Amino acid sequence: MTTTDNSLTLGIESSCDETSVAILRGGREILANVISTQIPIHQKFGGVVPEIASRKHIVNIMPVLDEALHKANVTLKDIDRIAVAYGPGLVGALLVGVSAAKTLAFALDKPLIGVNHLEGHIFANFLSTPELQPPFMALVVSGGHTSLVHVKDYNHFSLIGQTRDDAAGEAFDKVARVMGLPYPGGPQIDKLAKEGNPDAIDFPMALNEKGNYEFSFSGLKSAVLNYLNNMKAKHIEINKADVAASFQKSVVNILVHKAVEAARQTNMTKLVLAGGVAANSSLEGHLQKACKENGLEFYYPSKILCTDNAAMIACRGYYQAQAGDFADSNLNAIPYLELTDKE
Repeated sequence: MTTTDNSLTLGIESSCDETSVAILRGGREILANVISTQIPIHQKFGGVVPEIASRKHIVNIMPVLDEALHKANVTLKDIDRIAVAYGPGLVGALLVGVSAAKTLAFALDKPLIGVNHLEGHIFANFLSTPELQPPFMALVVSGGHTSLVHVKDYNHFSLIGQTRDDAAGEAFDKVARVMGLPYPGGPQIDKLAKEGNPDAIDFPMALNEKGNYEFSFSGLKSAVLNYLNNMKAKHIEINKADVAASFQKSVVNILVHKAVEAARQTNMTKLVLAGGVAANSSLEGHLQKACKENGLEFYYPSKILCTDNAAMIACRGYYQAQAGDFADSNLNAIPYLELTDKE
């Protein structure tokens, strides 16, 4: 999809442990996408410590902004609009990005756009695949959310189903933690699973009935924990690779099954994968195969755009601006912001 729009959107993302600033020309051309990650800082704690994350965002936000402007070879005066993720996420972390965006918008007298971080994940696909256009079915799989979203056009969505409890990414991290794997757990499970037998242990798949597009991973997480505890109680050696592979198989199978069924039920010809767990090689591979078998076009972001980044926030913000969806100076962080219908 080509565009003659040369306007510049500056995006800011600080919802968890990545401080990121990006600059886009038009809606899809990335001029800069700078990401400062805090993973090494939080690894020693086995997960993100909110207070530490907030403080590091305060330290990082200005250097990351300066680097993005330098990489894009533009100045703040060249920017046409400011987009920022205002939820969901860690409230203190979000507030750093929101405060920076509001200050820039006020000082530069530029429009401000509040972006739902989860919608941003979906829009990352427009950056990886310039020719992609709605409508399509989106499977959003991240640390805190698992949802199926019918994307009708750039600003109209319908929520088909979501998790009732734990998200898929959350389950990956919790299972990795009880298995003694380092943070972040998702990539560790994915790596270890390649060495294991996915059929070694029969873990459950919840809500597996036809026509049900909701998810539940709490029971699966408990089943893995019970298995590990029982093996330890019986003094039987645990094959961690088999546990990882069997657990991952259960998660991937239910995600693939529901996503493909939802796409077919809504007569979609395209299925889009989004969110941090989109980087999981097994999920990507099995969705690719299932889409091919069911005559669906499959799209997923490049690895750098799967995880939290400001380019996806700027992209979503651009299309909100086209619809006149702006925020004012009262914009605030909403840590439990949900994906909702937008008609």
